[in-house]
Amino acid sequence: MNTIPPLPRIVIEPMVRRALAEDFGTAGDLTANLLVPASANAQLYFKSRGSGVVSGLQAAVLTYALVDPDVEFDIHSPDGSKVRKGTVIASVSGPVRSLLMAERTALNFMGRMSGIATLTAKFVAKTAPHNVRIAATRKTTPGLRALEKRAVLHGGGHTHRGSLSDAIMVKDNHIALAGGVDKAVRAVMAGADHMTKVSIEVDTVAQFKKVLKHRPDVILLDNMSLDDLRECVALNKNKVMLEASGGVNFRTVAAIAATGVDVISVGALTHSAPNFDIGLDT
Repeated sequence: MNTIPPLPRIVIEPMVRRALAEDFGTAGDLTANLLVPASANAQLYFKSRGSGVVSGLQAAVLTYALVDPDVEFDIHSPDGSKVRKGTVIASVSGPVRSLLMAERTALNFMGRMSGIATLTAKFVAKTAPHNVRIAATRKTTPGLRALEKRAVLHGGGHTHRGSLSDAIMVKDNHIALAGGVDKAVRAVMAGADHMTKVSIEVDTVAQFKKVLKHRPDVILLDNMSLDDLRECVALNKNKVMLEASGGVNFRTVAAIAATGVDVISVGALTHSAPNFDIGLDT
């Protein structure tokens, strides 16, 4: 299990509040308020309905805390835990109306983030024989990036840039608008702050050779064939970090890892992860 520090509450709380406001609408849970006495109490269990990696518990805990501070939320399988079908991930106890009101929002966070963590773990396992990092991208759900990036960490992956301000990444459009690879690289290398890493994207071996002369921190090899990736690795001689990206999927990732690149970025970790099925049961 990965022990990843929790997100600061100031980061995560706005996400949870928005989700609750969306679910409560203008009148809250009409069904529970009509069917369940205000005095009723119970204990319910979040159970896995498949095998995977847990994530999203921090958001689920905060969901219940914001709905009703009298609800007790006990975690049995922390974020980063590997679980099987039927595993009790957490339990909640307290007023039944509150348990039901927060149920869907908590499950949405847990299902989405556990799906990302589970998919990430599969990619990491697929590339385990090689010394390579599996990294997420900025292809995240608007407003949920911090949670989705944290889910990638829970699955054993890495997070790449969290925002445009985290690092300089010169991509194909930047190069075209700057007037070519050499001009673009010289401009960013001259102007970059000494604490800021610089990554340059290339899509041909010829471009790679030009960029390598400038020694950026990272060269991103975009949509290259396996032969081209191997050639770039051989030319590099461990001078800079090499990242492969572009259309990476579960069928191709092992072969890409075998070329010797240092990082493989996979947009699918966050934009195409299936929901992980979790239920709240008695």
